[in-house]
Amino acid sequence: MAPNRIIIDTDPGVDDVLAMLLAFSVGVGELEVLMLSLTHGNVDVQSCLRNVVTLFEKIEKERTYRRENGKPEGFETLMRRKPIVAVGAEEPLAEHMMVADFFHGIDGLGGIHHSHPHLSPTETWKSLFKPTPPKMSAEEAASLQKVKEQHSLFEPSLNFAPDEMLRILEEEDEGTVTIVAIGPLTNLAIAAAKDPETFLRCKEVVVMGGAVEVPGNMTPGAEFNTYADSIASARVFALTSPHPNTTMPPTPLHSNKDYLPEYPKKLSKQLTLKLFPLDITTPHLLPQTLSTTYISSLPDSPLATWTSLFLQSTYQKVFSLKPDQDPGKVGLELHDPLTIWYCLASSNSSNSDNGDVTSSSVDNGWKFVEEDIRVETAGQWTRGTCIVDRRGKAMKEGVGDVSQEVVGDAGGWLDTRRGNRIQRCVGTPGEETFAGVLLERIFGGG
Repeated sequence: MAPNRIIIDTDPGVDDVLAMLLAFSVGVGELEVLMLSLTHGNVDVQSCLRNVVTLFEKIEKERTYRRENGKPEGFETLMRRKPIVAVGAEEPLAEHMMVADFFHGIDGLGGIHHSHPHLSPTETWKSLFKPTPPKMSAEEAASLQKVKEQHSLFEPSLNFAPDEMLRILEEEDEGTVTIVAIGPLTNLAIAAAKDPETFLRCKEVVVMGGAVEVPGNMTPGAEFNTYADSIASARVFALTSPHPNTTMPPTPLHSNKDYLPEYPKKLSKQLTLKLFPLDITTPHLLPQTLSTTYISSLPDSPLATWTSLFLQSTYQKVFSLKPDQDPGKVGLELHDPLTIWYCLASSNSSNSDNGDVTSSSVDNGWKFVEEDIRVETAGQWTRGTCIVDRRGKAMKEGVGDVSQEVVGDAGGWLDTRRGNRIQRCVGTPGEETFAGVLLERIFGGG
């Protein structure tokens, strides 16, 4: 069994695609991707699905190209086990739908499906995600089988992604599956509400989201994923608390959607959640000069050709947002791929406490601090903002009813029984290292 087995919950998205390519490019002994769980986010969920299908098609063509040219085919983990692909939430739990097509393009990949339609798969793939008709002619059955053979690197599922997620967690050994969430946390929140004990069978949840000590990229305080479904983020974060109901978001007052129930008062364990906010992801860049030079050395690679197109569009967008920057230093922030790089870490170790903040690290340079991070869901200007207590007041062991408000401690920030226990990433093996690792893994052929 691979050291790390993961479910990727994603809304592809340029950097989501790079994250998935990194995950699929690793060796069999490093990582095993069990499922791609699709959610709304950067673009609508059906556009996300098309991008995933396209990704697999390009990997298939890339493997053929490498084989015919005597190169290692790579993408070994895909040959060991085909990941399930399932469609999940089409909108946030209660808030208005928000997309990031202003950055990622109308289709999530810089408009590549419109500008280069010949690189998009024929739409016959849609039949894979529809129920098989009860009565089919021999010709129709043969046609469907041909479509399945054309898209053989993944297993399409007709089940709702949160249900598929719970099924995998139930069937796999407890503590062996990591959920890597690189989009809004709607699917995770729905799964956790349906069956919190099964959800807690995961090894850990690795989240790209939030901005703690830096400005947001959606509002002055909020990062896109936490902004797009702040309630879902708050609910998932709450599972890290010894008493989740003390940090749960309030029920929305002006929503016509069915709202998820509260968690049971007693749960068997707390969720381990590793957070990768903008603080740590933003400095990890893929410079345009580096990617252009690297990819230009692979002119016949189907994967490099496809990737270069949406990267070029993205670099143009990055420059347009800050036109006063040095054109030679334009780079793509590798938010989502950083979580996959972490998952490649082979072992974990814990160090001693550091005051009120618990420090821990992974042997090869990953560093985390444990903090009570909560997501604002009701503020007029602060939706999706990560709140941390910076007052420096002493924590105290609370007494009595843990849910009871205490005078002088609104929100229970100073009660050691309350609050979330988020492990925030504050250090990686190297900001300057990652871009080269990413390119070599994806395009190096092994």
